Amino acid sequence: MKHAVARGLALRGGLGFGRGMKNFLMLAFLSLGVCAGEAPVKLWPGKAPGETGEIGEEKDFSKPGEGLVAGKPLIRLGNVSEPTLQVFRPAKEKDTGAAVVVCPGGGYHILALDLEGTEVCEWLNSIGVTGVLVKYRVPARKERARHDAPLEDVQRAISLVRSRPGEWGIDAKRIGVLGFSAGGHLAAVASNAEKLSYAPVDDADKAGWRPDFTVLIYPAYLATKEQTVSPEVAVSERTPRTFISISQDDPVGVEGPLLYSLALKKAKVPFEAHVFPVGGHGYGLRRTEKPVTWWPDRVADWMKAEGLLKR
Repeated sequence: MKHAVARGLALRGGLGFGRGMKNFLMLAFLSLGVCAGEAPVKLWPGKAPGETGEIGEEKDFSKPGEGLVAGKPLIRLGNVSEPTLQVFRPAKEKDTGAAVVVCPGGGYHILALDLEGTEVCEWLNSIGVTGVLVKYRVPARKERARHDAPLEDVQRAISLVRSRPGEWGIDAKRIGVLGFSAGGHLAAVASNAEKLSYAPVDDADKAGWRPDFTVLIYPAYLATKEQTVSPEVAVSERTPRTFISISQDDPVGVEGPLLYSLALKKAKVPFEAHVFPVGGHGYGLRRTEKPVTWWPDRVADWMKAEGLLKR
């Protein structure tokens, strides 16, 4: 039940339901003993960079009973032209001050908004971390690289979060990025970008767009067909410390994360990588009997060891 409410809050909040409906959902969420996300915040003061026309109604493209994960449905949100961020804060007694910007996957076509978004923020809250869900633009825009518009959105999201530490109770030096599948690729691109990908629009863009740490869960598109690291994720000594989890039988391919790990090693960037023999792809946090689905525990251990969970 609580996941259903979480999905409803995130989706309806993003689609512009009235304040009364948002308050009703917030109260319902709190009655279940779960920290609800705050109202979504538009990333851009006007239209997002390069947006010129209507791409269709933003909606959930899932069909009843289709593509269940661990026996449960998921939101496949598409036609996103107004990107937002939504802050999920942990209980005050657990709050460590750390924050993670969450990038759902979906092949740059849709966003798995609950499976790799709201459910992830709820887990982050359980370990004392503020989760920041980014609803970035999909599908990929014509005549632009598939990650171009999403990169603008995630860089803007990190800058906004870092510019409001007091408002959200965040340590501006402990802001990470976590991504799944295509969102993992996006997180890696954001972690290796050498400059802001858009012209600054206000003072928030002066706060800093580079994440302090990176978590990549079954990341996609990290390698070329020639089995080299993709140029847009070229690792350097400035790449943040990184955690990677992948399964050997992932249909997207294990080669990309392995090549990326070797690049991190060569650049002397601290990293931790886990390769599980089986597990597939697209499981999010929904646990099954497969050990790969226990990756959240490994991430929590890594964050603790890195000093990211100190109050």
